Parts: sequence; C-alpha cells; structure tokens
Amino acid sequence: MKERMLNNMIQNGVNKDFVKKDKSHKQKVTKLTIMCMVYNDDGSFLVENRVKKDWPGLTFPGGHVEDEELIEDAVIREMKEETGLDVSNIEPRGYIEWNEFGDDVRHLAMLFRTKTYKGKLTSSKEGNIFFIKENEIEKYPLSNDFLAIYNKLK
Repeated sequence: MKERMLNNMIQNGVNKDFVKKDKSHKQKVTKLTIMCMVYNDDGSFLVENRVKKDWPGLTFPGGHVEDEELIEDAVIREMKEETGLDVSNIEPRGYIEWNEFGDDVRHLAMLFRTKTYKGKLTSSKEGNIFFIKENEIEKYPLSNDFLAIYNKLK
C-alpha cells in the first residue's frame, strides 16, 4: 500500500527523493472513532452513562472505526453493539479531536446524529443507555468534553 502511494505521488510530480528522505512530516498515530446521538422530536436524546475507566460519565454511544471499515458502517455497527438499535439516515455533524492524553496519539471522533432508528434499546457492558432531555444533563457526571460534543450534535 505504501509503495502504491509513493508511486502515485511520484507520478503526480512529487520529488521522489523528498518523499523518501524528508522526516519533517512525522505525525502521531491517529485513532479514528465515531459518536452518534439518537434524538426524538420531543427533545429527548440517547446517552450512555459509561462505567469504563478510560472514558467514564455521560457520553454518546460510539467507538473505534475498524481497519478497512467505512465510517458510516462503523456508526451502524457501534450503535447496534452499544444500544441494540438499528440506525439509518445518519447526519454528519462535525468532529472533535484530542491530542493531550499523554499517549502520543491524536484522537479524532467523527460526530453523527439521527432520529431514524428501530429495535429494542439495550444497555451494554460499557454502560447504561437511556434517553434524557437537556435539563437533565446536570444530574450526571460528564465524560471529557461532553458539553462541547453535545453542542455540535444538537
């Protein structure tokens, strides 16, 4: 794969010696994740009160995008795994990123929302899943940047 990318770059006029020798473009590893908010017309939205130590508190269901997996497919899979729901008509709402966790990794979360879902709501080992309204948020401990993420999703 890297060789094919290098060949494409050279064919498109990129200097071969520059591509092979230049180390100034060294980047952190990027972990791509997704989060999705299911919402209803009555103002309620789905959250997860996550219990895992790596991301505790109120958050939106989501997870890592697997190698070779399309982002939209990851949203559908993660929502099924974490909530029991089948989602569709997914709307992209932006992203949020973190670089300061001390793990030398850039964390990039793509944010989505939908009001189209079916199935039986089921909590997972990661936490309880339930619908709340905005005025109930303050009753729960919040995960990292929950309010910033919520503001992008609503």
